[in-house]
Amino acid sequence: MKQRAIVLFSSGLDSTTVLYYAMSKGYDCHCLIFDYGQKHNKEVNNAKKFAKSLKLNYHVVKTSIPWDTSSLINKNKKIPEHKQIKEGFVPSTYVPGRNTIFLSYAISYAETIKAQKIFLGINAVDFSSYPDCTPQYLKSMQQVMKALNNGIEICAPIEKYSKAQIIKLGTKLKVPYEKTWSCYNGKTKPCGKCDSCKLRAKGFKEAGIDDPALK
Repeated sequence: MKQRAIVLFSSGLDSTTVLYYAMSKGYDCHCLIFDYGQKHNKEVNNAKKFAKSLKLNYHVVKTSIPWDTSSLINKNKKIPEHKQIKEGFVPSTYVPGRNTIFLSYAISYAETIKAQKIFLGINAVDFSSYPDCTPQYLKSMQQVMKALNNGIEICAPIEKYSKAQIIKLGTKLKVPYEKTWSCYNGKTKPCGKCDSCKLRAKGFKEAGIDDPALK
């Protein structure tokens, strides 16, 4: 019998690569998709469609973060288009406590369905400005799991990978990157201007691979 794993899934480049990594290791993957009040439903709808196409179990968690300080939630705040992403600078797209909230749901779900692992796509190399994407944060959350003594392990296989390394891994795992959605804006096509689009473009360029989502 396959071991069960929870995968925090947004259908973005990182979480999709991690999903395929977990599947390649033989886990019975259950996707957790979060609708936390984003300005658009593009991400959630794409994640649901993707999970369905793989015939995976998935659950959409509808929650809200009332203090809408993030430009991903606050409709009055424009998504930033930084010319250069500087280390240490926390952009307005940061959602305070988001990964901790997501992991709390994941732990509850994992305990409920007797899953052994929780996979997430946090990555500290290309975008270390988010405080809940750092190695220190991950280590602390893993300590929390030990304290809970529930036999569940938090896994972040691409934690120290650059975007180019993530893309090379995903290409090896045959990830259909044309089906992923990374853009912070919910338009028909990626904007190419937000931080997420720029980091994705940088990764594909450094990997020497054309982004199939732009074809």
